[in-house]
Amino acid sequence: MRACGQAATGTLALSLILSAGLSIPADAATVTSDDTIVSVRSFPKQSAVHRDLLAESADTDVDTDTDWGGIESLDVPQTKSQAEKDAEATAKAEAERQQQEAQAQAQTQAQAQQQTGEASRSGERTESSTITASASKTGQAVAEYAMQYSGYPYVYGGNQPSGWDCSGFVQYVYAQFGVSLPRTSGSQMTVGSPVGSLAEAQPGDIIANGQHAAIYVGNGMVMNAMSPSQGTGLASVSNAFSSAYAIRRVI
Repeated sequence: MRACGQAATGTLALSLILSAGLSIPADAATVTSDDTIVSVRSFPKQSAVHRDLLAESADTDVDTDTDWGGIESLDVPQTKSQAEKDAEATAKAEAERQQQEAQAQAQTQAQAQQQTGEASRSGERTESSTITASASKTGQAVAEYAMQYSGYPYVYGGNQPSGWDCSGFVQYVYAQFGVSLPRTSGSQMTVGSPVGSLAEAQPGDIIANGQHAAIYVGNGMVMNAMSPSQGTGLASVSNAFSSAYAIRRVI
């Protein structure tokens, strides 16, 4: 009964203290029901610091000198399809062909200008001694007139002093005397009247066959347009004609 009485007394005392608004010191002793005195110490409240351990740390010290290697600096090898390669090859071949054609055209123009210049210079050389067509239309006048064109250029198909072939030369000379002749040597060997042999030929006669035509100037010589390399000049009948020929007298 004594223990119960003591417990009740301790409890009553504690209730009176609390009801009086008195505080109990932190290290005050607490009386338990079994008369055991327990010392209780209170500790100051601690603030808990929460850290986000999963948060990613950020480095604010940025190295601006770091070279990360921009994409523009990458040297990526370029590959081409077979169609692209074929197209490039075709374009290259076409360019080469056009260049060759241009060179050939330029060469042809240069040759034509050279021939024209040679004819002009030759004309200047003979200008002071040009023989005009004789009003008498004698064969000798034809021969003398033909000889002034020595050195003029040979041009296949031509019939003017700027360039002529064998029959074109004969046709041009006779035209200055008012005589119209056929264009080809094969036709010219049928004009006028025939002359029996070279011994009977006179200056101004036409000597021609199917391949060549010339104007006889006497002493076994003819004036004729020979070739691009030889031009127009004198030659012996035997050198000018390698096969049979006809002698025709027009004037």
